[in-house]
Amino acid sequence: MLQTFGGFVIPTVLLGIILFGLIKKVNVYEAFLEGAKEGAITTFQIMPAIIAILTAIGMLKASGALAALVQLFEPVCQLIGFPAELTPLAIIRPISGSGSLAVLEQVLRDYGPDSLIGRVASVMQGSTETTFYTIAVYYGAAQITKARYTLPCALAADFAGMVFSAAAVRILMQPL
Repeated sequence: MLQTFGGFVIPTVLLGIILFGLIKKVNVYEAFLEGAKEGAITTFQIMPAIIAILTAIGMLKASGALAALVQLFEPVCQLIGFPAELTPLAIIRPISGSGSLAVLEQVLRDYGPDSLIGRVASVMQGSTETTFYTIAVYYGAAQITKARYTLPCALAADFAGMVFSAAAVRILMQPL
């Protein structure tokens, strides 16, 4: 029953939007085209930031700097109860969603989805944000040039999400 209903949710929402626009006497097609035009302009405005982020990730991996960072942070990981094997994911996650998905896939392949490391990685992926990408996209689209406290606060939230992901998995997913 639920699967049958789920197939109709998106078409129903789209139909509802169109009907609402018609009731409000809005030219729905023209409004759609205007929105698509604004989306294309925004995409071209933020493209340099996205290219810079993806290039930085590639350089970090290729240079071996990522492996060096893992070794550097291993004592800290042990101190806070965070699996050191997830340091690459913790480093890449705030930078790139697609990069972190690739790292997550490798973690799940290496350790398995039901392992402690696989579970922590999965919870971490869903509990943290691609901070640099988000700031670049939204601030670029809104033409904000001074981020002030956004980056330190967002990175602190990412750090908390990562640490508490490990704690939550240990507490909530212990074998009975």
